[in-house]
Amino acid sequence: MVKKLLFSFIAISFIASCGYTTRKGLASYYADSYEGKTTANGEVYRQNKITAAHKTLPFGTKVEVTNLSNNKSVVVRINDRGPFVRGRIIDLTKAAAKEIEMVGSGVTKVKIRYKKK
Repeated sequence: MVKKLLFSFIAISFIASCGYTTRKGLASYYADSYEGKTTANGEVYRQNKITAAHKTLPFGTKVEVTNLSNNKSVVVRINDRGPFVRGRIIDLTKAAAKEIEMVGSGVTKVKIRYKKK
């Protein structure tokens, strides 16, 4: 428990000091088969919610995800870990993917920006 709290504190300190404004990479979205499964923070995954998976950001962190091909953005809350595919920086729910019009492509280049709570 202490280890988790220390990690969260370090991650939040890093985010606050860096602004986390320039991270770019590939986003994907969850397959329908994940519906109803438990996420890393213990919530039940629901594809109609606006949440996402990130490898290191603390649970509850909000980030703005911008599709670089059309400039559409959505603010998501991190509640899971992943993606675990090389080159991808965030996994969105289907609802979030629809907001930035990336469902047709499945994977798209995005910019993610930390949003203060």
